[in-house]
Amino acid sequence: MPRPLRVSKGGVVYYVLNRANARMTIFEKESDYQAFENLIVEVHERRPIRIIDYWIMPNHWHMVLWPEQDDDLSAFSGCLTMTHTKRWHANHGITGSGHLYQGHSKSFPIQTDRHYYTVCRYVVHNPVRAGLVDRAEKWPWSSVT
Repeated sequence: MPRPLRVSKGGVVYYVLNRANARMTIFEKESDYQAFENLIVEVHERRPIRIIDYWIMPNHWHMVLWPEQDDDLSAFSGCLTMTHTKRWHANHGITGSGHLYQGHSKSFPIQTDRHYYTVCRYVVHNPVRAGLVDRAEKWPWSSVT
């Protein structure tokens, strides 16, 4: 039975994330991060959406996205996740071996300015909380750098 379509309204800012299955590391080396950043650009060209912020962590990624049209969010995040999964499996020689991500990306509408700033602070400080850097600006795999 197919999964019901997710409703994503245009004109609303969303916090979006996806985590690797079993907390496994999916971004291990610089080339993994660079390939995902390139994929963001590639998918953006096919499925345009306003990208406010993104952070790529070793086992997950975060984005703040602002779709213009209804279902732009689903089209972008679905294409990003599916394409990344296929390429990751092919690159690791394990095509068809199972899920890379825990599931579909999760998205949460941001409804107030205060919530927006809270989400952005949370996303920006993620590598600091994880002990990967001492200052958010030092994390190279984000839209800030």
